[in-house]
Amino acid sequence: MRLIAFLVVLVLVAAGTVVTYAVVTGLDARAQPGALETRIARSVRRLAIPRLIRDRPNPVAASGDVLAEGMAHYADHCASCHANDGSGHTEMGRGLFPKPPDMRLAATQQLTDGELFYIIEHGVRFTGMPGWSTGKPDGETSTWHLVHFIRHLPQITEDEIQHMDTLTPRSPEEIRQQIEEEQFLRGADPAPRQPSGHEHAGGHR
Repeated sequence: MRLIAFLVVLVLVAAGTVVTYAVVTGLDARAQPGALETRIARSVRRLAIPRLIRDRPNPVAASGDVLAEGMAHYADHCASCHANDGSGHTEMGRGLFPKPPDMRLAATQQLTDGELFYIIEHGVRFTGMPGWSTGKPDGETSTWHLVHFIRHLPQITEDEIQHMDTLTPRSPEEIRQQIEEEQFLRGADPAPRQPSGHEHAGGHR
């Protein structure tokens, strides 16, 4: 009976903590996690990664081609949240909770290759980080390429960032703006705007 009573109290305390957290924070994704919350989350994440994977070194040898493939993969899949330079300063990243880390800094760079691999493959529950695993060997190889590129982020150059801008997917609005800018520079009249899915062709009367 004492054990049951203890478990009931434990559940009630946990439930009260969750409710208090929700009320105090408003579950606002725009907020920044506190230092204690961040420390606890990182510790739990580390414990969740199997030691066999955590201690695994990158099996793919570093090379210029590997870094280029990792860069292209990163630009296509990761930059929308993490930014081309790894800072996390993007429109998408600023709206996430927790915010994407600045991967150039020690909190990311001190992770083992295996930890980076596991996070990319499996994602992180309760965050905006998805799991990218395809379940296939070539997918794992691409992830190891990404690990090499993440290691390169502290030394990334402006020329590399500009090159990545050409690889990063763009929205239809960004493509339209670029076309209009090119037309303006050529002295041509801009093409008339087509109504978007949220506009009526005849407008509001």
